[in-house]
Amino acid sequence: MAKIPGRMVDVIDYSIGKVTTMSSAVATRKIGAVPMDATRRPAPAANDGENCEDFLQAVPQSAKTKSLWGQFWTWFGANVAPINWLLGALGVQMGLGLWETFAVILIGNLIGMSVFGFMVLLGQRTGLTAMLLGRRVFGRYGNYLPSAIQAVVVIGWCAINTWVVLDLVTALLMKVGLVDSIEGHFALKAGIGAFVMLVQVIVSLFGYKAISTFEKWTVPPTVAILVAMTIAAWGFMGIDWNYAGTLSGTGVDKIAAISSVMTAIGIGWGFTWLTYACDYSRFVSTDVPKKRLFAASSIGQLIPVVWLGLLGATLATKSGSIDPGQLIVDNFGALAIPVLLLVLHGPIATNILNIYSFTLSVQCLDIKVNRRVLNVFVGVFAWFGVCLFLSLNDIGNTLDGWLSAVAGWTAVWAGIMFVHFFVIERRRDDFTSVLGKAGTDGMPVIGWQSIIAFFAGLFMNWMFAYGSLLQGPAATAMGGVDLSWLFGILTSAGIYYLLAKSTNLTKSNAVTQATA
Repeated sequence: MAKIPGRMVDVIDYSIGKVTTMSSAVATRKIGAVPMDATRRPAPAANDGENCEDFLQAVPQSAKTKSLWGQFWTWFGANVAPINWLLGALGVQMGLGLWETFAVILIGNLIGMSVFGFMVLLGQRTGLTAMLLGRRVFGRYGNYLPSAIQAVVVIGWCAINTWVVLDLVTALLMKVGLVDSIEGHFALKAGIGAFVMLVQVIVSLFGYKAISTFEKWTVPPTVAILVAMTIAAWGFMGIDWNYAGTLSGTGVDKIAAISSVMTAIGIGWGFTWLTYACDYSRFVSTDVPKKRLFAASSIGQLIPVVWLGLLGATLATKSGSIDPGQLIVDNFGALAIPVLLLVLHGPIATNILNIYSFTLSVQCLDIKVNRRVLNVFVGVFAWFGVCLFLSLNDIGNTLDGWLSAVAGWTAVWAGIMFVHFFVIERRRDDFTSVLGKAGTDGMPVIGWQSIIAFFAGLFMNWMFAYGSLLQGPAATAMGGVDLSWLFGILTSAGIYYLLAKSTNLTKSNAVTQATA
């Protein structure tokens, strides 16, 4: 047998997933084998499951799961947070009756979580994050706009979710005699915030598997505590189940209050998760039935939001307050320690999703920074936000204004995305072209149709918004009725569809999909 010339080298054979030593001549002929050099390592392969979270790429089949428990507990845990019982109390504080508040929360979330479920299916279908898919719609560079907005929003969520529990923790420490009051204690609260932020950063540092594992093992015990809280509140604390609120009849003031609660923790709450949905469902195998994935994700969100919303509303019937410290001091003295554990778990379970999704959004800005570096950055930056929020006193208006703004922009973005992926390209599954160069395979440099629709939607969202941050002329004229999310999503979706149809975008994408 003739000798094959060439030096002996180490190669990676991706077909068998191992390193072997062979002649360089053989290595160059062997499909899937990449020579390794001591000074130059090959880039991760597209099917490298271990690196799919560190680089922008579709999740390979080897990294996907057929289990839905990770999805269920991830979304359940993200919503077993004190912010949800505070938002439930918001309805009572604004003058609604107990059952009116509950009805708005239930109906709103049934609608909002259903929309969320469809976005979850898009992640399973494509194996890509929502912000990456946005390149297909907004263009490679046009997509910088929603990606940047999402990055800012998740920093804000990290700060707010941590901030709202600091009074709760201080109140519980007061109950066990470690502090003398809820007020003040800036250094203590900032220190607790730093500890919570550190845990969040560490968990999210290790990616989706660590996040889903954390939720799987920590959420059930917190649910047990929540059951005990609910039994204590509803069985022994004299809840006024017939609380009628301070707004009677069906006047404009009541309709305005209902619309505000609907935007804050009804439909708007489900909408605020739309930009996150694909980030986690992309790890679910396409072999899993869509109905099961839809149910696991949507129900995983619906149960804790409605449960905690009702709990917060019932507690507020006693004091009429939304202040977290007062709710705890007034109602849960005997359960101080277990409630403290639930309170500390809440922002961690929510913010590990925020921090992880932040890194994915920033990567879509073509910023060449390691995901783990970004992971640490957002934790530090959000902690400074926590310190800033500690100077604020009006929790109710702050949360209402923040949620109205977030739900508004998300609704506008979602309207465009739904039209594109569920109408224009509803039969296409392969969108890996978003990883290539701009201007190829139906991915423009800037998708001007979507940009126009986006700003038109934002304008209409402002016109019909009535929160503490945004008060549009249309909403003001209607007496404070907030329909921002509705007009925002209808406008952006309608204009994008009309522009796409008039510019033959539907036809050009159909041709691309037929030849893909």
